[in-house]
Amino acid sequence: MSTRSRKLEHVEICLTEKVEGFSSNYFEYVEFVHQAFPSLSFKEINTDTTFLGKKLKAPLIITGMTGGHEQLRKINENLGIVAEQKGIAIGVGSQRSALENRELEETFKVMRRSAKSVPVLANIGASQIARGYGLKEIERAIEMVEADGIAIHFNPAQELFQPEGEPDYGEEIINRIAELKDRISVPIIIKETGNGISYEVASLFDKIGIRHFDVSGKGGTSWVAVEMYRGERRGIKRANSARRFLDWGIPTACSIMEVRWASRTSTIIASGGIRDGIQASKALALGANLAGFALPALKAVSNGTSFLSDLIDKVIFELKSTMFLTGCKDISDLRRTPLVIIGNLRQWMIDRGIDIEKYIKEVRRNV
Repeated sequence: MSTRSRKLEHVEICLTEKVEGFSSNYFEYVEFVHQAFPSLSFKEINTDTTFLGKKLKAPLIITGMTGGHEQLRKINENLGIVAEQKGIAIGVGSQRSALENRELEETFKVMRRSAKSVPVLANIGASQIARGYGLKEIERAIEMVEADGIAIHFNPAQELFQPEGEPDYGEEIINRIAELKDRISVPIIIKETGNGISYEVASLFDKIGIRHFDVSGKGGTSWVAVEMYRGERRGIKRANSARRFLDWGIPTACSIMEVRWASRTSTIIASGGIRDGIQASKALALGANLAGFALPALKAVSNGTSFLSDLIDKVIFELKSTMFLTGCKDISDLRRTPLVIIGNLRQWMIDRGIDIEKYIKEVRRNV
């Protein structure tokens, strides 16, 4: 199957099949401390932030998910329209198809024409870096959407079960990224696709000077599930094994803390099952810079821009409400508000050697 056709099938499966709900992202183990006297008015709440040198009205991003087929052009256009209206960041899906076929560039270019002033992220796969993509291809992807940054997505679990998968993740990838990072025109964001980034991986990239991560942890859309459905349609035997890996990965809350513990000054996008403003608040309070989501935006925009606009308004209202009820006037306050870590997340921190008290009282506050 061509890359172009695969992109359309991915969207169709995401909209029609069960691709989430196989595991928790662990935000239920993060508790805010309610403040009966917030010491502020709700109208004083300020969610402004900056990302890649541009101002956002809220610390949110619609993470990259689509493009690469003529029928997906309108989706990217509408996603960009709403991102611009709401003042939030946005990313495109993998641009491999357009790098292979220039006729598909328009399905990505339309994003920047819609999202004129907000940060836009380009997107290519680590597997393509392994197979020879270099400065020329990366700069072309960046230029295609006039990007402010480029996500290099790491999806070994998806590649493993994808019928056309290329599970090639040798050391040459990090070596090439190290060579490229100072030569390309925008920052690199190391991005997972639903299975989380560990302390070990974040440390490797921190050592070569990478300072942007999208954790994309377990608890949201499972791309193993997406490829399982595709494999079942084709009678591929390993689709049966994919069912054993539907809950594979690092829960999003854990991944935020692992990456922050490894890379104290990095910019972290927290994605992976974030479905409301309370979860977004918890991600930010744990030490993320932005909260991201993809599938809810795709489902909403498939019904029209007004549905996506309403979704984002709801998330922002819930974020502000959480801030009000914890006495936080701005996002910096949110990172200093008291947190209680319980249950499985607390045990994860202990088992992984993350000093809970130091993390809560020092590390997350210095973001």
